[in-house]
Amino acid sequence: MKVKVCKFGGTSLADANQFRKVRAIIEAEPGRRVIVVSAPGKRHKQDQKITDLLLVCYDLLNQGLDMEPVYKKIRERFTTIVTELKVPLDTAGLLDETAGAMLANPTRDFIASRGEYITGKIIAAWLGAGFTDPADSILIHDDHRINPATYAQLHLAIEKPGLHIVPGYYARNERGRIVTFSRGGSDITGSIAARAVHADVYENWTDVSGFLMADPRIVKDPRHIDELTYKELRELCYMGAIVLHDEAIFPVRDAGIPIEIRNTNAPDGAFTRIVQSREPTRQIVTGIAGRKDFALFQIEKNLMNKMVGFGRRVLQVFENYNVSYDHTPTGIDNMSVIVREDALGDNEELIVDEIRKVIEPDSIEVERDIAMIATVGQGMSHCIGFASRLCAALARGKVNLRIIDQGASETNMIVGVENKDYEKAIRTLYAEFCNE
Repeated sequence: MKVKVCKFGGTSLADANQFRKVRAIIEAEPGRRVIVVSAPGKRHKQDQKITDLLLVCYDLLNQGLDMEPVYKKIRERFTTIVTELKVPLDTAGLLDETAGAMLANPTRDFIASRGEYITGKIIAAWLGAGFTDPADSILIHDDHRINPATYAQLHLAIEKPGLHIVPGYYARNERGRIVTFSRGGSDITGSIAARAVHADVYENWTDVSGFLMADPRIVKDPRHIDELTYKELRELCYMGAIVLHDEAIFPVRDAGIPIEIRNTNAPDGAFTRIVQSREPTRQIVTGIAGRKDFALFQIEKNLMNKMVGFGRRVLQVFENYNVSYDHTPTGIDNMSVIVREDALGDNEELIVDEIRKVIEPDSIEVERDIAMIATVGQGMSHCIGFASRLCAALARGKVNLRIIDQGASETNMIVGVENKDYEKAIRTLYAEFCNE
């Protein structure tokens, strides 16, 4: 029997009816014995996620105000689920206990984690399953790297036969405090659990049937991706194809455990399988994804290539302002640094002034409203003329190409265009490469 770890996201647990779907999925296969759960998400567009309500509670407490008017909504949401499902649980007691713990420990991460904690308690009681608190078994360093001791400790906690429920999204740090991963971090918890139990498959259940070859808001009815590699996934997630948290692959990739992205609302439908390697196919491109709103710093300096440490000194300036760079295309006498505008904030002029002081460039210009688009596929590395074909397609589509950047792995070619040409460029590249 294959051992499967299943993670269910917030939309999969939004209300009692979604809980019933989750139970049916779990009970359909006995190998699904470790279940990672998120806090309930939105039931409709105007609804609020439980985690967002908890963060409002934190803000109120941080201002010395009463959180109870907001916490009442959380009480009502969980109480309705428990009542409809007839869960044998003292819900009022659990919610009172949690409120008391939040008042006693009003830190942001602790309060934000309570949605997963309560959800885990409810599902464990409903299914008669064991409950494993990540605060007792998932350990991370202060820089959020996973402590290797986690895998043995978590394995020990859930090695007994039967069903085990593990809340997602949070862990314990080196000082014994509860800390959360970034939003969507329950994906990471699921990956950690899969590695801990040496799972055959990590199933990530959400509200979509895996990955599509392009954004359906831009391309009409894009093709489904049946299989892709961890490397391809990283490239697509980085450029905005957010179906799975981009850090969730690392624990399972190192152990060679495949991931399956499945739809809770269509459990027998199509899904995407993510693997270490796959056989080449006739399809050159696996997917196309992108993001708008980058800023391009263009720096020119004669004989730049002969100045030892030039690039390091430029990038040090960005680090001084806590700005992470995304790409650095270079020439003999020029260097470009591409960063996200939201990371740049109001530091543009300060960064420009410091670069002028540090390296005395011949010129420096900043261009905003740049969109970056990644065309991803392991088949690209064996396709002669791919770059020329991509550029020719964009030229025919009347898209002005501002940047070209190809990684050393040759599984990804990134181009930069103006924001106004973003959607047209995506549609042009999809038409060229994804209908083969």
